[in-house]
Amino acid sequence: MSEVKFDPSVKKAGLLSIVVAGSLFSIKFFAFHLTGSQAIFSEAMESIVNVLAAALAFYVLYYASKPADKDHPYGHGKVEYLSAAVEGGLIAFAAFMILVEAIKSLSTDRALVELSTGTVLLASTGVINLLVGFYLQKVGKRKYSEALLASGKHLIADFWTTAGVLVGLTLVIITGLKWLDSAIAILVSLHLIKEGYELIRKAVGGLLDEENHEVINQIRDVINKNHQDGIIQVHHLRVMRSGKYHHIDAHVVVPEFWSVEVAHDETLKYEKKIFNNYEFDGEIHFHIDPCRRLYCQFCSQPNCPVRKEPFEQYRNMSVDELTDKDEPEEIVKHD
Repeated sequence: MSEVKFDPSVKKAGLLSIVVAGSLFSIKFFAFHLTGSQAIFSEAMESIVNVLAAALAFYVLYYASKPADKDHPYGHGKVEYLSAAVEGGLIAFAAFMILVEAIKSLSTDRALVELSTGTVLLASTGVINLLVGFYLQKVGKRKYSEALLASGKHLIADFWTTAGVLVGLTLVIITGLKWLDSAIAILVSLHLIKEGYELIRKAVGGLLDEENHEVINQIRDVINKNHQDGIIQVHHLRVMRSGKYHHIDAHVVVPEFWSVEVAHDETLKYEKKIFNNYEFDGEIHFHIDPCRRLYCQFCSQPNCPVRKEPFEQYRNMSVDELTDKDEPEEIVKHD
């Protein structure tokens, strides 16, 4: 059985997320019991989600680091999308609970005490969330971890939610209008519902291999910067992402006189060149298409026995051409 390679920096980020989530949960609930504020209660409820999400994300990060095996030939990276979807669902559930309690509290005359101390405690948790969120996003981008990116985005969003709550509580302190506290909690819950939905939608898109324009643009740039004799044109390109492992399918146009052996060897060499200049790991499966005469001006293949026009320049391809199922119209229509 292959050894699990749990990246140390990813492991460190995951553990930090759990420790911070647990600590902030304690601070927020203390602030709620101190003040009786529904707005602070909304922050404390979301902290429960943060603790559960951080623990789940850590396990998912470990599981996603397992190498490909017989039962999972593309690796285990897609489980990170599941983690993000669950986190989004937990956020939406917490938001619903906050909304229910906030609506109930509108008709209740509650005493609000020690709001100044509560706002200071809440402000400290917001700053910590912001710093940890940026750290998780930094590691997530460097290590191509959807789970860390989702957690980082969530914590940064938490900071802005906390900032809004602090502004509202300041107004309560200044005006003495207690109903503002419940109104703030309702606004927070609606914001969290939106945040949960966005996390779920993005995760489902990843699970269903929704086209990622940023990834396609990166592949286009790599292809346009790494020309190779005999590799004339690429189209019908599709990408299946599994964490940092990308499986790419594409049609590639090669000289019609190449033998099967030559086409195999040259496209294999081209695949290695692509991944040597691509920031993700993965593989490419090529479907071979024979060349057309009007490709001649874009083909640098030396000693070509069927050439009709001299080679002029390499043809840089657009995203639309790469992802189109057919060969570029301006080539085909003149052939």
